[in-house]
Amino acid sequence: MEEKQHKNNFYSLDNAGFLYTAIASSRMSTVYRISVGLSDQVDATILQKALEQIIHRFPYFQVTLKRGFFWYYYQHTEAIPKVGEETYYPCKTMRQRQGKTFPFRVLYYKSYIHVEFNHSICDGAGGLVFTQTLLIEYFKIQKGISPKNLGKAMDIESEVDPKEFEDSFKVYYKGKVPSPPSSKKVFHFPFELLDKGEYLLLTGIVPVDPLLGLAKIHQCTITQFMLALYFESIQEYIQGLPMSEKKKQRQLIAINVPVDLRKMFPSITLRNFFISLNPEIDLAFGYYTREEIIEQIKGYMGLYMNRKNINRYISRNVRNEQFIFLRIIPLWVKKLLMPIVYNRFGERGYTSGLSNLGVVSVPEEIKAYVKSFEVFPPPSAESRLKLVMVSYNGSLSLSFGKTTGETVIEKIFFRKIRMLGIPVKIETNKR
Repeated sequence: MEEKQHKNNFYSLDNAGFLYTAIASSRMSTVYRISVGLSDQVDATILQKALEQIIHRFPYFQVTLKRGFFWYYYQHTEAIPKVGEETYYPCKTMRQRQGKTFPFRVLYYKSYIHVEFNHSICDGAGGLVFTQTLLIEYFKIQKGISPKNLGKAMDIESEVDPKEFEDSFKVYYKGKVPSPPSSKKVFHFPFELLDKGEYLLLTGIVPVDPLLGLAKIHQCTITQFMLALYFESIQEYIQGLPMSEKKKQRQLIAINVPVDLRKMFPSITLRNFFISLNPEIDLAFGYYTREEIIEQIKGYMGLYMNRKNINRYISRNVRNEQFIFLRIIPLWVKKLLMPIVYNRFGERGYTSGLSNLGVVSVPEEIKAYVKSFEVFPPPSAESRLKLVMVSYNGSLSLSFGKTTGETVIEKIFFRKIRMLGIPVKIETNKR
């Protein structure tokens, strides 16, 4: 099969992967999670067999991190990943830099399958393809189901297309394009951090249709509508602070919104291929109504969500990687410098993050056995609260990942949804 020619190959990290590998720590693991709820208890033996059956189709994931003189890189390994029962906090650090672990892990707990990915290997779109493929193989082994339509999942008997592991940032890079504007300092949550390694998850599950109806009334997308509610929640929190405390805080709120570039460029890569935009509202101008926030978001997205502007972000990222001074710095120096640079410039420009992975589906033949999908963002020290949306089977999972035990923002956010007449079911890993 074609995948044999990829074995023992080296896989360069894309420019997002370089960054995530360099900054990973116990506080900022750069690991995100996809959770799938099943109708029955997970059979660990079958899950392991399913993983063994599909891993050859993802040779660019069957890798370990190696250390070069200037950069890290991935190398194919004949080792087979092992599933494990979840026993600790989610999204914990992967000790990749020791070269002894895969850039992903498959866990189970009761009726849940959790697949966690280090962001250095792939973004949410790539992670979903792998997870959907694993699910289909799991039910093929357990129940003898062979779906006719695989959707976005991989046919594990098909040949590996080299474009699946290309660095699409470099493919669509344009040289002489001006860089985007630099980020500003913004409001950050003043909440106390949990201990290192601790990470809390909280999901609100809501019906999709009423939210789609409200988005249509406001002539915006569901992402823009939920983003407006999130802005509104943070604004309400700041407005409720005592005057003495409010004066200490910055009044600019920015929310980081990842953009899947596969919708704009003809790429099929399963590696990272996204950039992030930071829509904002400045409370120095006064209180924003929901309608004003929506118009602000629509105006921002209309201005920045186009191929010419996106090229600025792609070019900046690739140009930074190709900068001759950075290229000739030994890896051990980069390891010291990049976390400092990221702490200074990476997250100072946004208050929180909101990502929408869109609608996830599974083949009709296994739909009755798959109850839910949730996706959780990587933990972060500076941006202590982030939100990921994913829709499955008529329900929208709004999943917060938190490095703080404070719950005030989520309470405001979900209260606003309930005030719209929409029911919210809350799930959390907090015990």
